[in-house]
Amino acid sequence: MTVKVPLKETALNAERISRIGREVQAVCTEFDADGFVQSVMADLPRLELSARIARTSDGLHTHLPVTGPGALDILLRSLPPTPEAAGVPNDFGLYTYAPHSDYVSRYVRTAKHLDQALAALARMTGYFSAELPARHFLTDFPDETMKAVDVWARHGDFRVRRLASEATRPLLPWAPRLTLPTDAALPVLEQLYDDTHPFVRTSVANHLSDIAAEKPGLVLEILQRWKQSGRLPDKHFTVIARGALRNRLKEGWPPAYAILGYAHDAPITLTPLTLERTELRDGDTLDFSATLTAPTTTPVHVMIVISITGQTGQPREKVSFLRRATAKPGQELRLAKVHPLRSTARWKVSAGSYSLALQVNGRRFPSVGFTILDA
Repeated sequence: MTVKVPLKETALNAERISRIGREVQAVCTEFDADGFVQSVMADLPRLELSARIARTSDGLHTHLPVTGPGALDILLRSLPPTPEAAGVPNDFGLYTYAPHSDYVSRYVRTAKHLDQALAALARMTGYFSAELPARHFLTDFPDETMKAVDVWARHGDFRVRRLASEATRPLLPWAPRLTLPTDAALPVLEQLYDDTHPFVRTSVANHLSDIAAEKPGLVLEILQRWKQSGRLPDKHFTVIARGALRNRLKEGWPPAYAILGYAHDAPITLTPLTLERTELRDGDTLDFSATLTAPTTTPVHVMIVISITGQTGQPREKVSFLRRATAKPGQELRLAKVHPLRSTARWKVSAGSYSLALQVNGRRFPSVGFTILDA
């Protein structure tokens, strides 16, 4: 059986701390790489990932012979010439370089050195995405940092353009909330929504999804304007709109379906759901099927809705995508899946009575019950 290694163990470990030490010492002979590695590794094994990043940047601060712009210069020169040369495996970056931008936000976040610090984040984000450190600058220096964000949105490197959107997201996961208005970065999104790189467009969609949590009508207006602008290929618009409205789609909000071409009141018929088994345990699979028909050619967007009443008496729902298709008159469209039932960080599969329903174009159809037994 394969043993899953926690992310923290692969993200920052002895080999990567040693690599940081070697790279910094290569451009600054006064840097005590051995002392840096020994001090950081004395604490690292007991720390979670975010604390590992902070402890490493603290180690850099302790052992670098200078502070402020001098320290920034050393850290920037220690970076390999390009992210590709550094072995960065994806657009997001390599955790080896997370402490570098963390260092900037912890130790160079001052009015005196603001321009140098923000420029350093723009350079470092190609090695490891710097949206978390940038948010501390948005909190302490919102006006000045937003000016830098506007410049980032026009940068030649797609990773810097993506930073402009991602750093300003209202509900960025695992990040401190901003004091800026929810829609503060809309001019940035207007600049970026038709970006040539999908990494940037995905961030735009996620940013709009955050705004939609508070202002779904505003997001719908923005999407309608973008759709009519002619700046986006249809396939790119569709991906952005799905991402921006994904939670509204789960809720069955008719305008979200309408802008994607799915009629909420489409004349469709769905046979009753059938289950292979109605008694299951955590880790089993929920095998279900139903058949959809329509009298006219009808685009359909289908979701699975699993519900349970929690201990507080309030229902809990897990809504997930099943399929998109076009129903043809006179043809049956089979909707079926062998759906795994597994506990996750966001959804606990506990013993109790559940229901399963299908949601088509935002409409919930009659549910069928099943039971999760004790392990």
